[in-house]
Amino acid sequence: MSNTDKFTVVLPVFNEQDNLEALFNEIRAAADSTGRPWEAVFVDDCSTDKSLDIIRALAGEYDEVRYVAFAENRGQSAAFCAGFDAAQSDIVVTMDADLQNDPADIPDMLAVFGDECEMVIGWRSKRKDTFIKRISSRIANKIRDSLMDDGVHDTGCSLKVMRTDLLLKLPRFKNMHRYFPILMKTHGARIKEVKVNHRERGAGVSKYGTLDRAMAGIYDLIGVGWLIKRHIGYSVKEQK
Repeated sequence: MSNTDKFTVVLPVFNEQDNLEALFNEIRAAADSTGRPWEAVFVDDCSTDKSLDIIRALAGEYDEVRYVAFAENRGQSAAFCAGFDAAQSDIVVTMDADLQNDPADIPDMLAVFGDECEMVIGWRSKRKDTFIKRISSRIANKIRDSLMDDGVHDTGCSLKVMRTDLLLKLPRFKNMHRYFPILMKTHGARIKEVKVNHRERGAGVSKYGTLDRAMAGIYDLIGVGWLIKRHIGYSVKEQK
């Protein structure tokens, strides 16, 4: 892939009405600075605020904006998958819609992405989360690394650059977005990391409780561990 290829920014959204316009303005500035064609695909996860109205307005004003609106709340992983299905490019950039990820990091990550890797992961070396959330993430990462080390520092950072064709091959299940690195590696992806900015949430509230994440994480580790061990991979030497 060249440094002129189009990319798609995929953004799951659930009740982020106070962040969306500022977020898109930052994405547009960062994306335009690359000189590449681009698009933004917002996936509204059945928000109960005015998020969808704002997304519709953005899509009406900017040709780069498209959206998918769920009929019912399906969760972040489902929203990411819907964005991947809707993407009209070979490169997907994922990020959260809460303004904690910084769109200004996208150009540097795209510069690293290319012939030598199929996935670039943001590394939040200076996180701005609450103390409890940082500690719980560290514990979860240590447990995960002991069972399936994916070789990256920050698997939980939503800011990632990935090849669309590989994403479409991944098994789909609830919370799969937490395991993108190891799942991509099973499909041959080479991974690089880039240190990125992480910001405090400006508006809205976190949608995921610490205890809920911990319990789901334990359950998911068992399932993902099984998937990795039972994965079938092959290379073709010749075909007619």
